[in-house]
Amino acid sequence: MSNPLLEVRGLAVGYGDVQVVWQADLTVAQGSVVALIGSNGAGKTTILRALSGLLTPSAGEIRLDGAVVQATSPVDMVRRGLVHVPEGRRLFASLSVHDNLMLGAYLRSDREAIARDIEHVFALFPRLRERRRQDASTLSGGEQQMCAVGRGLMASPRLLLIDELSLGLAPKVVDELITALRQVNASGTSLLVVEQDVATALEFADHAYVIDQGRTVTGGSAEVIGRDPAVRAAYLGL
Repeated sequence: MSNPLLEVRGLAVGYGDVQVVWQADLTVAQGSVVALIGSNGAGKTTILRALSGLLTPSAGEIRLDGAVVQATSPVDMVRRGLVHVPEGRRLFASLSVHDNLMLGAYLRSDREAIARDIEHVFALFPRLRERRRQDASTLSGGEQQMCAVGRGLMASPRLLLIDELSLGLAPKVVDELITALRQVNASGTSLLVVEQDVATALEFADHAYVIDQGRTVTGGSAEVIGRDPAVRAAYLGL
């Protein structure tokens, strides 16, 4: 059995004196789609911020390709192939869609590959091609999320972290995003997704972890997690 792409054990992290995550454990296998689910404030976003180097853990271990990386800067994490699409999209409002996408490739120098990748993003999200010269702040919410995901893809990730993929979006737009991300995953990119819509997350993911009050309380295949009576009662209203 090959080593996991990402392995997190005993992760503890917070903001200053406020600890948010106490004991997070998760694994992302190469080529898989993994969902983090849980209530608001459970610590899911904080976990992603620690994984991408935006926060420094106070305890625990993060391994990428078997190497310990919890003291690694965000820039170095991108160089290692771990790329974070943050909650709220965080586009540069004064820049065009094309320029926002190109910022995702700021560490790259392979011009021909960059040109191929931006064409690939436009193929995944045709509306971005139509609006490539448009100010990113004038896009709809769904188009902004497409742009944020596309910018992440322009960094040529091996592991893409996506925080709150569907937040505030119409179901049709969410379906478009998931269809595109299935193609991304089929091409070899692993995905770790925080998703408020638990039913959507479990349908999309291969594996899932439930985060509650800063701790991983259970994990397994998405199918098995979706049948767990406690998960169905707490998050699916069943």
